[in-house]
Amino acid sequence: MFLKLIKDIISKVFVVILIYSFTLTNVANAQGRSLSILRDAEIEQIIRDLTEPIFIAAELDINAVDTYLLNDKSINAFVMGGQNVFINSGLLLTAENSNQFIGVIAHETGHITGGHLSRFSEGMSKMATYSLVGLLLGVAAMAAGAGDAGMALMMGGSHIGYRSFLRFTRTQESAADQAALTLLEKTGQSGKGLIEFFEILGDQDLVPKRYQDPYASTHPITSDRIERVRERVQESEFYETETDPELEAKFKRLQAKLYGYLKPLHATLVKYPVEDKSVNARYARTFAYQQNKDMDKAIVEVDTLIADFPENPFYYEAKGQILYENGFVVESLEPYAKAVEYLPSSTLLRMSYAQSLISTDDDQYLDAAIKNLEIALNDDPDNSFGWKQASIAYHRNNNVAMTHYSTAQHFLLSGNIRGAMVNAKKAIDLLPENSPKWIKAQDIMVITQANMDDSQRKKQEDNKQQKKDRQKERNRS
Repeated sequence: MFLKLIKDIISKVFVVILIYSFTLTNVANAQGRSLSILRDAEIEQIIRDLTEPIFIAAELDINAVDTYLLNDKSINAFVMGGQNVFINSGLLLTAENSNQFIGVIAHETGHITGGHLSRFSEGMSKMATYSLVGLLLGVAAMAAGAGDAGMALMMGGSHIGYRSFLRFTRTQESAADQAALTLLEKTGQSGKGLIEFFEILGDQDLVPKRYQDPYASTHPITSDRIERVRERVQESEFYETETDPELEAKFKRLQAKLYGYLKPLHATLVKYPVEDKSVNARYARTFAYQQNKDMDKAIVEVDTLIADFPENPFYYEAKGQILYENGFVVESLEPYAKAVEYLPSSTLLRMSYAQSLISTDDDQYLDAAIKNLEIALNDDPDNSFGWKQASIAYHRNNNVAMTHYSTAQHFLLSGNIRGAMVNAKKAIDLLPENSPKWIKAQDIMVITQANMDDSQRKKQEDNKQQKKDRQKERNRS
């Protein structure tokens, strides 16, 4: 049980360690740039719909491939730590169609299947001992979506600085290109998008290094490389195949949502003017108005969407978020409940709903909040934000054992080793012996004790000795 837990934790947050390591050394060179992981239930689902056929064609376990959306306007995508794919918001907003985006993902998947990251994985695996687990736990919250992870499009966890830390050779790039085209053919998709994406970036070899797009600087793009890809794409039987209209529509909706959320209001109104009554335009303006603190206009826009599509969970989620963020917590409950009703499998929607229920400060909602959190955390047990919300709900519901258990989980995932150990110990004393949660609390105890540094361990031993001395003194008196 303990070894499996260690393995699971390392596999889930391995990529974060890599990023964190580079942050420590490169933050000064990043010239103040910082990034955050963006979490949004709808966008994550659309990205899965677009990418999973490629992962399946590559014979990867789709449950083992994690994709992360980064809040960065530069055009970039990269893989790190094995099967972890990072996508910049700038790439999604720059791509002219879903086929271009899918082509880039196919290329990045080619790096995974080609083993181009094995040198990094091998080096890190040698470090994956008990002494490293503390650091793994300390930054795991970034990957788990700590902070406001349950909120749509909220930046989770601490900011992470990075620059071009992974460079591939031209041989590897060519191999990844060919692998990408094979994967596209296996899924019956055209490689046109990959060529178009390369052409968007242009021949970056002629551009001064400091002005190069990150993707081009880490994945050198030359005219010869583009022509090699073009030759094979034009020979493919799928060259003229159009992208699935449904997928293309989802991609355009993703772009509208991101644009409204990330761009200034004036920019959104230029791209999606008020006279444009299309679904995407109304959706973009909903988030643009919300970001501009104009709740009334945001509500008007999203209400028209709900009226037209009364069973779309994400429109209800958007309304719930708008109301919640503007202080109308009780009013946000109904749209959040509708969102969960229409998409009960979404952990992020359930966590957003639970947070709203808890934030009412009305104990009549605690049972509903706990129910939603238990379902969500069963599906996503590594979500630090969810465990923090659970600890609040259990505390207010006078469930002392589960309060300590949830707090231990939250501290474990957010890097508070001592806090996790103390609360796990209290949970062990209160939970039914040999129950699943009691066993998990035991595992947390073993992990945290194994990863205390010398000063923490000495302090713990001193505290134990002081308790023994006080007990002896009481016995003598």
